Amino acid sequence: MTTPPPPRALALLSPVLLAAAGVVLAATPEQGRHDPSPRDDGQLAALGRELFHDRGLSRDGTQSCATCHDPEFAFTDPRETTAGRAVSLGDDGVSHGDRNTPTLSYAAFSPDFHQTATGAFKGGQFWDGRADNLRDQAGQPMLNPAEMAMPDRETVVSRLRASPEYRAAFAGLFGEDALEDVDRAFDHAASALAAYQQTEEFAPFDSRFDRYLRGEATLTPQEQFGHTVFITWNCRLCHQVRQPSFVAQETFTSYEFHNIGVPVNHEVRRVNGLGAGHVDQGLLSRPGIDDPAQAGRIKVPTLRNVAVTGPYMHNGVFSDLRTAVLFYNKYTSRRPQSQINPETGEPWGGPEVAENLSLTELQSGLMLDDARVDALVAFLETLTDRRYEPLLAEQKRAREEAAAGR
Repeated sequence: MTTPPPPRALALLSPVLLAAAGVVLAATPEQGRHDPSPRDDGQLAALGRELFHDRGLSRDGTQSCATCHDPEFAFTDPRETTAGRAVSLGDDGVSHGDRNTPTLSYAAFSPDFHQTATGAFKGGQFWDGRADNLRDQAGQPMLNPAEMAMPDRETVVSRLRASPEYRAAFAGLFGEDALEDVDRAFDHAASALAAYQQTEEFAPFDSRFDRYLRGEATLTPQEQFGHTVFITWNCRLCHQVRQPSFVAQETFTSYEFHNIGVPVNHEVRRVNGLGAGHVDQGLLSRPGIDDPAQAGRIKVPTLRNVAVTGPYMHNGVFSDLRTAVLFYNKYTSRRPQSQINPETGEPWGGPEVAENLSLTELQSGLMLDDARVDALVAFLETLTDRRYEPLLAEQKRAREEAAAGR
């Protein structure tokens, strides 16, 4: 085991760091409040920001939360591994996950995991909703052997106790005995991480689409047409908070769980050693869920920053956003070419879990031709936060160069 690096020089309660932490968000009434942190203020978020970037909270000191949720890449993992970017590499330099690292952008707006009046499950964190809220989610990667790989809470808290800066910061926020009890100390750290994820840094609502709605920007005719396609192709059935119209601060997800028939990512299974026989049961794998009707259901992700957070689907099986759109078209198109994955030249492959497909939603739209597919992709690109628009421009240049080289 390597010696973990010490925490960076802290000025946790300084005006500079408080400014960097941003303003804590308040969710709209439609979306609800999420994390019951003891103090949702700038000081708590500033501590959370420091913890988020601290590699010393992984077993071998090689990664922090920000390693797999890089703020410069819309809080996703930009690292290339033997599985491409489909899944992340763990702290041990060997382990690979089985699911794509989701963006933390706008994650604070997910309601607590719950069952609706109709019996459907909704909200929570992770692809299978296994964390009730951000506070529940925040500590889990530290203890996951395929991620930050800390053996237990005691080890995490011992790292915090070893830092005079952390001792002072936790004492200032939670009391002089803040780090004495292991479970309470670990929960304090999770609360701080959750508070940081509720800041404006994660959810600025400043994409070109947001600016367009405020009259500060324009959309091209193709992008406007793409917005129409989004509505008429019924994308909004799963990627809109409330029907039939947008709410304030729309996050482009219903927070529901659906099985859309995503095929297995065989390369990931080869790399992580789970093998062809493993089945990702989605929501059914959440502790306490034993209803077979939940097998294969995955939480609907936000479409904000979707154009710069590939690869796509919960297992990263598709590299390109256009491919992900075409995958949905296989349910509504009778054209033979619509049954072919353009990235492989082969049929899409059967669903990993064949039961419980959300066919009502998947088959409700009309067939898309190429112009409509391109328009929808163009609209989805307008959902990119201003901070990440250079990534979008870089992607476009790379595509143009690749096309010119053919």
